[in-house]
Amino acid sequence: MKRKILATTLIGAMAAALAACGGGTESASTNSGTTESAATESKTTETSGGDYDLRLVNGKIEVDAQLKNLAAAYEKETGVKVQIESMGGGIDIQGTLKGYYQADNMPDIFVNGGDTDFANWDGLLVDMSGEAWVDDTEAEYVSADGKVLGFPYTTEAIGLAYNADILEKAGIDPASITSPDALKAMFETIDAKKDELGLTAVIGYCAEATNLYWSTGNHLFGIYEDGGLERDDTTYFDLLSDGGKIDAERFAAYAEMIALFNQYSDPSLLVSGTYDQQILNFASGKYAFVTQGSWIGATMTSDDADAYAEAGNFKVGMLPYAFLDGIDTIQTNSPSWWAVFDNDNAQKAKDFLAWCAGDAGQKILVEEAGFISPFTSCSYVAADPFAETISSYTAAGKTSAWHWLGNKEGLAQNALGVVYQDFASGGLDTEGFCNAVAQVCSQYYAS
Repeated sequence: MKRKILATTLIGAMAAALAACGGGTESASTNSGTTESAATESKTTETSGGDYDLRLVNGKIEVDAQLKNLAAAYEKETGVKVQIESMGGGIDIQGTLKGYYQADNMPDIFVNGGDTDFANWDGLLVDMSGEAWVDDTEAEYVSADGKVLGFPYTTEAIGLAYNADILEKAGIDPASITSPDALKAMFETIDAKKDELGLTAVIGYCAEATNLYWSTGNHLFGIYEDGGLERDDTTYFDLLSDGGKIDAERFAAYAEMIALFNQYSDPSLLVSGTYDQQILNFASGKYAFVTQGSWIGATMTSDDADAYAEAGNFKVGMLPYAFLDGIDTIQTNSPSWWAVFDNDNAQKAKDFLAWCAGDAGQKILVEEAGFISPFTSCSYVAADPFAETISSYTAAGKTSAWHWLGNKEGLAQNALGVVYQDFASGGLDTEGFCNAVAQVCSQYYAS
């Protein structure tokens, strides 16, 4: 059987996981900026004794209404009522789920963000290897022992997001940016024309460590791990897994790119900005670039729709993070997956997911929720501003995977985030940044 997502060794039995119920993991609630940006908002529902046939815990609170529409359509077609319970922002999703398990109140379907989350439920999930949709995607979650444990409900991308109108006015061809020299020259050109282009800064990059560690320590660090590589190439992820080792030459080149972001970012947000401010300013046309992934499209066309419209609803795109010569890929993956709890409702849950992978479910997930389908047979295209660029890179075979979901639990939050912040604030020079990252990774993996 094909292996799409390589899970690392499962860590700990369920009893041990439940004993650590208060800790949870970062991956389920921080796999994308849209989930984090919900602050402490949640839309949970009283679940004991509820009138429903299936219950799904969703980790993307920004699509709560759309998933409830999905559930309503399924009930109308099948008579099966699916309750959607959405969590986001400050909620520790895995910790909450462990509490549900202790209370014998587990949902039938629930979100997991990667190896660490799936490891919490070792032996408690349904193997979906025999489901028809598995042959229609390259994005399912596959465990180390070859079981399909995760349903991919969307695809997201990480690249250097840009305002296409600004690049056109500046006379820059995005296709030409495949080297660090070209990246630097582009930043210098746009900075020199900043006033005439109406820009506050060249790039919106935020390195605040308390609330945006996931952006720097997961997503941006993940560019070092996977940028420009074939999808099945795990060289630098494997090196990190082997005692927190860093490839010094590759990371030094990567650090020069982060230094460029420090230099040309909006100084008012660099070490104190929020995700919401970062995306609003980009949507308002104040930055040519922003260091967030494709998930920001949903924010730009909903919460920030007025500002985006006032800025002309400009076309967006993504550039490769070209910190080495020849890097010409963006990184795509499922940010998280829906897993089926092994209980009496398992077949009903699998039937619902099969329907979600089919035409009726995909129409709602793509056209209403704005998800970019991971299924090759899907004919629907999301209205999301980034859908076109992701589809183009995918069709051209110019995508790398991301493996940061398998990094040691808490690495971003407890080790890397503050190092990026220190670098941004001037507390570290580029060499010091490289040394600090190497040191904290080694120490964290040794602990």
